Amino acid sequence: MNKSEARNKIKDYSRLILHHNELYYAKDAPEISDSEYDKLFRELNKLEKDFPDLAKTDSPTKRVGAPPLKEFESVKHKTKLQSLDNAMDIEELEAFDERVKKALGKDKIEYVCELKIDGLAVVLTYKDGKLAQGATRGDGTKGEGITLNLLTIKDIPQKADRFSGEVRGEVYLPYNDFLKLNEQREEEGEPRFANPRNAAAGSLRQLDSQITAKRPLSIGCYFGDIPAKKFKTHFEIINYLKKYEFKTNPNVEPCHGMAQVEKYISKWQSKREKLDYEIDGIVVKVNSLADQKELGATSRAPRWAIAYKFPPVQAKTIIEDIKVQVGRTGAITPVAYLKPISLAGVVVKRATLHNEDEIKRKGIWVRDQVIVQRAGDVIPEVVKLVKHASDSKEFKMPTACPICDGELYRPEGEAITRCINAGCPAQVKERIRHFATRDAMDIEHLGPAIVDQLVEANLIKDVADLYTLDKKELLKLERFAEKSAQNLLDSIEKSKTRPYDRLLYALGIRMVGRNTAALVASHYYSLEDLFHIEGEKLENIQGVGPKVAHSIEHFFSEKENKLLIERLKKYGLSIKSGKEKGPQPLAGKTFVFTGGLETITRPEAEELVRNLGGHPASSVSKNTDYVVAGTDPGSKYDKAKKLGVQILSEKEFSGLLRKPSF
Repeated sequence: MNKSEARNKIKDYSRLILHHNELYYAKDAPEISDSEYDKLFRELNKLEKDFPDLAKTDSPTKRVGAPPLKEFESVKHKTKLQSLDNAMDIEELEAFDERVKKALGKDKIEYVCELKIDGLAVVLTYKDGKLAQGATRGDGTKGEGITLNLLTIKDIPQKADRFSGEVRGEVYLPYNDFLKLNEQREEEGEPRFANPRNAAAGSLRQLDSQITAKRPLSIGCYFGDIPAKKFKTHFEIINYLKKYEFKTNPNVEPCHGMAQVEKYISKWQSKREKLDYEIDGIVVKVNSLADQKELGATSRAPRWAIAYKFPPVQAKTIIEDIKVQVGRTGAITPVAYLKPISLAGVVVKRATLHNEDEIKRKGIWVRDQVIVQRAGDVIPEVVKLVKHASDSKEFKMPTACPICDGELYRPEGEAITRCINAGCPAQVKERIRHFATRDAMDIEHLGPAIVDQLVEANLIKDVADLYTLDKKELLKLERFAEKSAQNLLDSIEKSKTRPYDRLLYALGIRMVGRNTAALVASHYYSLEDLFHIEGEKLENIQGVGPKVAHSIEHFFSEKENKLLIERLKKYGLSIKSGKEKGPQPLAGKTFVFTGGLETITRPEAEELVRNLGGHPASSVSKNTDYVVAGTDPGSKYDKAKKLGVQILSEKEFSGLLRKPSF
């Protein structure tokens, strides 16, 4: 390979890896398996070693994870958290051992081996025996502040007798609980999680900690930084954590030399299916902390540890058909229907093909012989083509939704095709649930179980049907009595009074959150004004980017969506601003809230700002006018101080609202 070809390859691999990093770490929605990702990573790493002058300082091979999501407060880690280099076979593991022995000048190394739990890495910071802060690993330097969510996990001590320090661990979802959660999601019309790791990560990244609390998450702690104590070995740290009731993995073992390490790996490779949680390999660490310090680290990973990755379980089979499934957000996912095979003790009949681009990239057709694998993923996937059959047929993505025959739309730059018909039956349950939430139409007595019941009884097919419900029909259903039926109808009737920006949010337009809906509503008097809107015009609104603008444009270009809004108007809902604007003393002012508010909730405070013409934002920038700091403010407070943004207490914010003018 010449230098020009290498430059192009490095560029392509870097782009692909960054794309898959975002999907895996930030969106919990991977498109490729761990083994395929590892292959991409190793190819890039090799190219950079062969052509060192082409390796960039910001290469994915020098990064850890992905930047924290903007929805959470950013937490700066005390020390940089690193990733681990991988060994894909015993030869690579033995090469690691030789490097360690040579660097330390020793003939034999004592290691500690532990099961590599497939979950989400977190950092717990304790002060005087109390959990003061919890965060994800993020990009290694900064993570997402998720303290409230971590406090819902029973295996994490809220108090640890006078303990001060930092504890790191892996949050995971036990396998049987994962299966139950997927069954529940399928019953509720929600997409299944691809694997327990995605389920754990998705559960921890909930903005509502009550949702996290409903998921039976657990943790395996694997490291502690305790300033008041001096340790000689990593194994001593693990035993010390046990004294304070931190849950550690019971299968951590010291191993004297590589022969014992390989014996440990062999044992757990054969026993992994008996565990009640997913593991994708074994972590091997030098036990001596002094030796760890001497060995040091690269910019990305320590030189004293490595992850031995179990090979994926694979088998050959035939794709008998390819069909598409419609998810709750309208995502169209192609699925391969297979000639049944056994993988890791499970009979596999279906496997995901992820998206249209993946099918084309792998060159897969119906009737082809393919390799299917299950490597920690409960939902198997088609890895690659073995050979075409004489009667193979090329798969073509449908142009209309297979459920409702509505328009399919693939946003520019995205891999997922979507059905954008709000009345699509595959999406209807989730859309109705969203419609009823507090920040949307706030229909108090319309919970998930009631939505299921109404849809399955064919009483409602979309959100507009809620306003046609009759008490006699409700009383025919189980769990409905006179009072409960009337309560539901009263709640539905009350929702008609919600302002039209709430209705705009309630429609569930992709990428349109509460703040965006309020922004658009402040510029357009009626939903009917959006029926023929052009995305470019929406981009003129500060805070509305091109992707959001085009998502709104496509939603309102769909005939079925327009008809839905006309019906809502007919049933008495407000589709336009029903009142003249009052005084707008906050016009042009941007507010950011951080920490806990005592006299008002954050959504209520943001609503007050909107009503007075201001703009509530989720992150601090040089364009922010005020940061309102409640109790325990996070990184937004620090950033505001650094940028010189005016900081208000909750009391000062209330006083500001009472001022007649600025």
